[in-house]
Amino acid sequence: MNVGDRVRVKESVTVYHHPEHRNDPFDLKGSEGEIIAIVREWQGRPVSANLPVLVRFSKRFKAHFRDNEVEVISS
Repeated sequence: MNVGDRVRVKESVTVYHHPEHRNDPFDLKGSEGEIIAIVREWQGRPVSANLPVLVRFSKRFKAHFRDNEVEVISS
């Protein structure tokens, strides 16, 4: 997985911060987006983030995932 790849959420992931479903549980399984960052360092120091893959689904919504929760659909 690299920055710019199109991905699909393959696991059931429930979020509460989706702008169209504010404060309600929303399952992202099957949603598609683009990887905009993979968190490997913070302020110049290496980190081991729990949810390192940052995916943008729309202009107003992005979320962090584990590597095994998303699958690449196109590079």
